[in-house]
Amino acid sequence: MTSLTQAPATTPSGVAVVGSTAHSDGGFVPVQTRSERPRSYDPADFGVPTGREVDFTHTPVARLAPLFVDADASANPVEMTVSGAQDVFQGTLAIGQSPRGDVFEPEDVIAAVAWTRTTSALHLRIPASIELAEPVEIDVTAPGAVAHSHIVIEASAHSRATVLLRHRGEALLAQNVEIIVRDGAHLTVVTVQEWSDGAVHAASHQARVDRDAYLRHIVVSLGGAVVRLNPSIELAGSGAEAEIYGLSFADAGQHLESQVYLHHKGPQTRGNVLYKSALQGDGARTVWVGDVLIGPDATGTDSYEANRNLVLTEGARADSIPNLEIETGDIRGAGHASATGRFDDEQLFYLQARGIPEEEARRLVVRGFLAEIVQKLGIPALEEELSAAIEAELTPAEAA
Repeated sequence: MTSLTQAPATTPSGVAVVGSTAHSDGGFVPVQTRSERPRSYDPADFGVPTGREVDFTHTPVARLAPLFVDADASANPVEMTVSGAQDVFQGTLAIGQSPRGDVFEPEDVIAAVAWTRTTSALHLRIPASIELAEPVEIDVTAPGAVAHSHIVIEASAHSRATVLLRHRGEALLAQNVEIIVRDGAHLTVVTVQEWSDGAVHAASHQARVDRDAYLRHIVVSLGGAVVRLNPSIELAGSGAEAEIYGLSFADAGQHLESQVYLHHKGPQTRGNVLYKSALQGDGARTVWVGDVLIGPDATGTDSYEANRNLVLTEGARADSIPNLEIETGDIRGAGHASATGRFDDEQLFYLQARGIPEEEARRLVVRGFLAEIVQKLGIPALEEELSAAIEAELTPAEAA
């Protein structure tokens, strides 16, 4: 199955220039917006990233290189254990078997390779008009060799559910997650990355939210050498709504990245994006790129995106790039914001003036900064666990 939405420009010899389009004068115009990026199910249509492409500019391509190769990884299966799914349909989908591919269309070579190499995708469908009292949990483990997976999460009309993806162990994983939220459904998807120190994980999440439906999508990245998780959410139906949250804590040498795309397609849609990260240690890096597109038919839209980064030590770096496209003037509101900084001296002074030692005051500031996202999870046991994990992340900095 191949469907290249927008072909890249080519040189006179026919070599594709991925991340660019042809200009009338024969030159190349770099792709600047998320909506312009080429899409295809065929890895060959993308070529091998060099780091000059707009979607790989801030990515350590050399560390992701094993995931660019369209090689057979069938000997390295991904293990997925599903629990809490007594009332949920669980099956598999071959390539070309709906609803696999109803929403998902790869934006880069990693997603295209994962598509072709995952012959049997996990399919979870929440039946119509039911409400699950407990989350459905998918525990994902992958070998240290290259592995691929594709997961389809389908919330039937007027259902209510939470799905939690947990990632642990060593991995070189290329992963696709396809999310379908049908009319009136209410779905929360939480993905937690707790990989071992050497793991590499690149994931594309693509979702469609239909009429009067709601999606809460939350990314929590704590472990792994390189984690690049890119959510793309289309508010397709009238009255569709999405809340998109992210939390990351990068230590020395870690690269944690998210490129978020929110497409307001239908009228009267609402979107809210908030990502927060804390960084400490030499070479710690986070990347956040936020793209919002308000389409020509998305009248009455209300949209806002923000990214906040707290740099705790020297040698850490946070890249934050918000983008907003508006193709109709008939909207309720739209905006974006980005801020990166160190500790607020006034906050520290306030706490120390009340007898709290400086190191404890710093810990309180960080915990308070990240708690806003933790509290969005809606899973009390996970909230407690992640609060403890954040506390553990702060301990080395205190000891140093």
